[in-house]
Amino acid sequence: MLIPRQKTPNLSLRTLDHGTFDLTTEGSERGTVICFYRGLHCPICANYLKELEKRVADFAERGVSCIAISADGEERTRAMADKIEAKSLRFGYGLPLSVAKDWGLYVSTSRGTTSIGIEEPALFSEPGLFMVSPDQSLYYGSVQTMPFVRPHFSELVGALDFAIANDYPARGEYTGKV
Repeated sequence: MLIPRQKTPNLSLRTLDHGTFDLTTEGSERGTVICFYRGLHCPICANYLKELEKRVADFAERGVSCIAISADGEERTRAMADKIEAKSLRFGYGLPLSVAKDWGLYVSTSRGTTSIGIEEPALFSEPGLFMVSPDQSLYYGSVQTMPFVRPHFSELVGALDFAIANDYPARGEYTGKV
């Protein structure tokens, strides 16, 4: 389990149009929103990423960069970016499932062809949403076992405004005996 205020695993992946994404050198003022998604086969992911695409500028105004990442290869990732008509959202691809597990993501097995007629990969990660501080420590994290009921980006933007205004620390950092 990742612990708030502690260093996250390293994350370095190729992106569709922005070279290599490397979390250790990301350099955004207030951090990075990392949206791990299931892949092209997931219609819920497409809708979710459309919402993130709409909010990339809102995050940027607050000094936060964004990236969407999956284990899909370049071709399927490009198809997802095209599907959601991405203009601002960066897409990373080829996430090794061992790295997905390092981030605490759940891994699922294929159930064949989805409701939209796209074959699921043999193995793929389930969704996760993280905000990582510039020092690569975890600020916010949410992982899921299914594609349903995800955090809303509008709420995350609002929470970020509150956190900035009040110098609100990451919570959930206690690891002692209870």
